[in-house]
Amino acid sequence: MRKLLVMTDLHIRAEGQRIIGLDPGARLAEALAHALARHGDAEALVLCGDLTHAGEPAEYQRLRAVLADCPLPVIPMLGNHDNRDAFRTVFPEAPATPEGHVQDVRDIGETWLITLDTLIGPPFGWTHLGRLGPERLAWLDSALAGARDRQVLVCAHHPPMPTGLPAMDSILLEDGAALVDRLLAHDAPAHLILGHLHRTVSGTMRGLPFTVLKGTCHQGPLELVSDDSTLSVDEPGAYGVVLLGPGQVIVHSEDVLATGSALSGYDMA
Repeated sequence: MRKLLVMTDLHIRAEGQRIIGLDPGARLAEALAHALARHGDAEALVLCGDLTHAGEPAEYQRLRAVLADCPLPVIPMLGNHDNRDAFRTVFPEAPATPEGHVQDVRDIGETWLITLDTLIGPPFGWTHLGRLGPERLAWLDSALAGARDRQVLVCAHHPPMPTGLPAMDSILLEDGAALVDRLLAHDAPAHLILGHLHRTVSGTMRGLPFTVLKGTCHQGPLELVSDDSTLSVDEPGAYGVVLLGPGQVIVHSEDVLATGSALSGYDMA
């Protein structure tokens, strides 16, 4: 079987800055070392959005430094905490559409890998919501046409459907139904890999299977009542190991650290 590594919700901050007492850069370095020691035969590392916490150039520069010695091809994606212009300044070689959206297509044997940019960003203003919009959906149509009859693995930061977490359900992918429509209409099976929730969640939406992976730094509590999307817990960082074969998508989640369980919100300022 072919293998991919997936890491999401890195939330990198500049040196000395932390989230609920955790250093996101150090946690990413630990996750990367853990993953490469055990899964160095992976074909690529997919970074599934929220690469940084505030979208600052210094945060992207620190991310680049942590990734500097990674021997795998790195496929970056953007989430609601990112800044497209700052990212492209520090990572000018990253694949992007003519409109500047950070999206890519990879041929992984029997599987067609599609990575999407769900960041809204300028000129529409900063928001935690996600959106594809007409340009990115048209790009997706072309990418799916290129897959022909091969199974499709699509990675996006924002879930396109509610998952029972009120705070996160209020900031999901606005045009998620359009994404699901396209994947259900594809001639072969499709699977969604998602981030944003900082939890391991799996299920189906109208029969479409999806997997949400935990972040490499702080995690989200199983909070089915609160509408506070900043609630975070100091639980193990994690990454995904995706195994791909004919008609098969198998997703494992691997914890890296076993630490405490302090519950708190983080400051968006």
